[in-house]
Amino acid sequence: MEMDFERCYRAVDSRDQRFDGWFYTGVTSTGIYCRPSCPAITPKRKNVRFFPSAAAAQGAGLRACRRCRPDAAPGSPQWDIRADVVGRAMRLIADGVIDRDGVPGLASRLGYTERHLHRMLSAEMGAGPLALARAQRAQTARILIETTDLGMAEIAFAAGFGSVRQFNDTLREVYASAPSDLRTARGRQQTAVGAGIIALRLAYRPPLHARALLDFLTVRALPGVDEVRDGTYHRGLRLPHGTGEVALNPADGHVAATLRLTDLRDLAPAVARCRRLLDLDADPAAIDGTLAADPALAPAVAAEPGIRLPRAVDGFEMAVRAIVGQQISVTAAQKTLTRLLAAHDPVDHGVDEVDGDRTPGQPHDQRGDGGRDTAGRGGVAGVGGLRGFLSADELLRVPDSGFGMPVGRRETLRGLARAVTDGTVDLAPGVDREEAVRRLLALPGIGPWTANYLAMRAFGDPDILLSTDLAVRRGAAALGLPDNQQTLDGYADRWRPWRSYATIRLWRAA
Repeated sequence: MEMDFERCYRAVDSRDQRFDGWFYTGVTSTGIYCRPSCPAITPKRKNVRFFPSAAAAQGAGLRACRRCRPDAAPGSPQWDIRADVVGRAMRLIADGVIDRDGVPGLASRLGYTERHLHRMLSAEMGAGPLALARAQRAQTARILIETTDLGMAEIAFAAGFGSVRQFNDTLREVYASAPSDLRTARGRQQTAVGAGIIALRLAYRPPLHARALLDFLTVRALPGVDEVRDGTYHRGLRLPHGTGEVALNPADGHVAATLRLTDLRDLAPAVARCRRLLDLDADPAAIDGTLAADPALAPAVAAEPGIRLPRAVDGFEMAVRAIVGQQISVTAAQKTLTRLLAAHDPVDHGVDEVDGDRTPGQPHDQRGDGGRDTAGRGGVAGVGGLRGFLSADELLRVPDSGFGMPVGRRETLRGLARAVTDGTVDLAPGVDREEAVRRLLALPGIGPWTANYLAMRAFGDPDILLSTDLAVRRGAAALGLPDNQQTLDGYADRWRPWRSYATIRLWRAA
């Protein structure tokens, strides 16, 4: 979104929630910055400035509004879907790369010098990488202050601050309050009980078709890794500093998240991965508007607004699922994956529970990875009981007998694991999508369908149409669309740049 003053001011005047996270409103007369949807009286034009990020507003000396809490707004859809360096940088910062590896680590992963990266981020975000990371640390600290009874020193280091003094100074600057005052003012918010347990709300832009998300995740759940119970999605997490588990319950205007973490430094990465998993930073108005312009999709969009693109919290896991599912049913792939987990960690993974026919409407009939969004790696028990998936290193240690698949596919998995381990293939959220796809295609046993599926689910590319997928073609036929691959490819140009979301709708139609 261009920072056009009139357009931004109209959004503020109408308190339009769709623009939350796109930009921030600075009010020079009060010294605060707000979401566009802030319920306060609309400020006068002469007192308003607009900023592309919370960090830019903070850099201008403004503090966060206590009423609308702009620092907790949904992330900008631009940085969620853009494939350029700035978009990749924003995804990596959200995943905590600067807190773990510093700005040099971020610059190295992106392939640019620190100085040039600072110039690019400052030009588009109004703040450099350190300021952007600092704004995220402040939000993480506020969550911990308001939802736990941890001491302030513990919170300071868990949020990524280098010292307690830096923590105190930052929170006073951002929130115009001492950390202890934020805890006193938390009011009716209930403190989570238990070590490492954090309850928070994940904001999104309405509408959100929660039922479609839960349906998608339910039929792809893997025993011991993830499950849906009573309308809540549970899954294990493998995070940079330890394991964890999350329960995600969609509600009106937010997703209630309860996180169990073995190391509280993983809060920001865990939140970023949960948001990515549920596609909470999407702009459903723009997506549905484009798809509804097609008369064939318009009834489905009207009936089910806000369909999201379920993504992944672990690119390696998604790649394994895609490879295992090649040319077999979803049920068969689920059994194979369950036994693969059991071969690494011989506990009861519920192998006998995955029998039965394939659920209609799966993403692909002939391939059975099912795109299940299971977090974590390595058969490592999460703090709450669910177990994560295998890491690349752990998969390489599984004996031949544990794979339960043709030799060629087994060697494809091992080739992928070796490529991830030695850095030949990067499956992280901030990866260069085109380069990642090119390197995946260079591996024996990985073809265009698998690489494009990963580009859509693991890398978040919004414009992928899996036209060779049998279920996609069946869904197209059900809606009266061309079901021939080449014809469908040409027809789908009208859905750009949201063909991944059209793919999800075609799967549902099938």
